[in-house]
This record gives sequence, C-alpha cells and structure tokens, in this order.
Amino acid sequence: MYSLRKVSTFSFLKQCARAFSNTGVSKQAPWKVLRLNHIAIATQDLEKMTHFYNEVLHMKTSEQVPLSSHGVTTVFVEAENTKFELLRPLGEKSPIASYLEKNKNGGMHHICLEVDDIWAAIEDLKKKNIRMLSPDPTPGAHGKLVMFLHPKDCGGVLIELEQA
Repeated sequence: MYSLRKVSTFSFLKQCARAFSNTGVSKQAPWKVLRLNHIAIATQDLEKMTHFYNEVLHMKTSEQVPLSSHGVTTVFVEAENTKFELLRPLGEKSPIASYLEKNKNGGMHHICLEVDDIWAAIEDLKKKNIRMLSPDPTPGAHGKLVMFLHPKDCGGVLIELEQA
C-alpha cells in the first residue's frame, strides 16, 4: 500500500523557491537582459514581406528605413509585446546579402536583446571569451547603441545587444 504525503501549497512554493534560488543568474551580475527587443528576418523582397505582415497577419508596419551604416533597409513590424525587423540588403557588401546567398528564401537572421548597460555587457562577455562582430558598438535602427555577438559563441544564434 502506498501512502500519499500531503504537501501544503505554501510548503510546495517554499520548496520551489529554494530550488530556484540555487540556480540561475548570479546576484552580482554587472549587467542584465531586460527583454527581447525584436526578432530579425532577412528577405530579398521587402515589399512582399511587408504586405504579408500588414495585410495577411494584420500587423502594423513601419516605413522602409535605409541604414547605410549597417548595409540594410529595415521595416519594423509591431506585435503586442515585441517587434519583428524585416531586413533587405542595401548594397553588395551587406551582411544580409551574404546571409541570403546561403539562405535563398530568407529567414530568421538574429534576435535582439535589450540590456541595461551595453558597455558592462561587452566587457563581461569579452572576459567570457564571447566574440563581438565589431570592435565597438554602433548606433542601430533607433539610434541606440548595438553590438552583435558571434553566433559560433552563442549556440549558432546571432545575438544583437541593444542599449535600453
């Protein structure tokens, strides 16, 4: 015969809190991720993708904005709690052009994480041997400083950090 031990809700929550308090982020972290800012999608046909998000999925889209410093033209798509950034190459030397050579149909290019202190994040990540794709952060689509982390150091995902 098996006996079932009664556990009060409070006791269960206390056990969960204890388990989670021993894992996760260090309390001494010099910087933190605040939220997912956007998911970037590369495309050859910005007009077609803008139409898809605007007319088919009924999402609000921005105007096209060329960013020559990053070699892209962007359109932002607003979702309830995040954004999508549609990217089209601006010139042959665009990093998006080389991505689209390998991925003819386009697809997810990177995720952007908003951080509270980009300089502290860069310093901390360099100490942890995470490579950056440029020597210094540069102004991104909204004028805030951004830095890209090498996907080989991030599980195959290109991560953009953006200053909050």
